Amino acid sequence: MFGALMPKEGKYFDHFNAHGALVAQGGSTLRQLIDVLSNGAEEGKAQALADEIDRLESAADKITHEVLAQLHSAFITPFDRDEIHELINGMDNILDMTQDVAEAMALYDIHRIPAEARAMAEITERSCQKVTELVKLLRNMDNGPSILKLCHEIDAYESEVDRMLRVSMSRIFREEPDVREVIKLKEIYQLLESVTDRCKDVAGTVEAIVLENS
Repeated sequence: MFGALMPKEGKYFDHFNAHGALVAQGGSTLRQLIDVLSNGAEEGKAQALADEIDRLESAADKITHEVLAQLHSAFITPFDRDEIHELINGMDNILDMTQDVAEAMALYDIHRIPAEARAMAEITERSCQKVTELVKLLRNMDNGPSILKLCHEIDAYESEVDRMLRVSMSRIFREEPDVREVIKLKEIYQLLESVTDRCKDVAGTVEAIVLENS
């Protein structure tokens, strides 16, 4: 019933969908970057993927600014203004953190990627894809049950990566003899886990929107 009464501000949802697509591309590109580094690919290929992440983050920033500009000028919004603000900034934070991972790998000159980091990156990619699916459903609040299901899946991914972080940290402290490598890998693991944290934040925002408006 509520879905039929909801203001049809299509541009908001178009922006959400466009930003969500960039989030998914960012997660996929990050996973590819970690894969090529773990396989000892040439530096040029890794740099091209890092540059692509920078491009995606910049494109997402533009969409965020457009949403905020529209938010300040629009009389009618599809749901609470604070929720729109929180949602688009939360999505932007995912790509910001994705960029932070790529920049840290370049800064620390990472060339050896453990299997644990690759596994974390794969789950991070899935979590980003779920965020994309999530925002696509927001246009119609009749999708509430499906939206909440995706929110729970994103929460589960975050919990899984959090567990993997603890296991990975324990292993490198016990098995890695080079203190410099410990510092580098610790940073990469924590940043990867932070990407899924930001995905969970978005899921929490969307869950609140659905519960309030359905």
